[in-house]
Amino acid sequence: MRLCEVIGNVVAARQHPAFEGRALMLVRPINADGGSSGPVFIAVDAAQAGAGDRVLVVSEGNGAAQVLGRGRGPIRSVLVGVVDAAVVESTARF
Repeated sequence: MRLCEVIGNVVAARQHPAFEGRALMLVRPINADGGSSGPVFIAVDAAQAGAGDRVLVVSEGNGAAQVLGRGRGPIRSVLVGVVDAAVVESTARF
């Protein structure tokens, strides 16, 4: 699972039938301090998120299929939850 920020919607005139009726979101992986931690990618929205929301994204086929309640297919990344807050605790000991 990855922590990401929604940066916008994706609109497609034509798409695979597996995406029909599903919102596609453009997401940017972020690290604990909110900085970018990887390239932007597209995820199917299963959590009704909007632009600017911090979200959890599952990025593997089997997990995506389970969240969507369907067999394996062309959907790899699914936005599974909106993050209200996150707490980072240091595990370093001096």
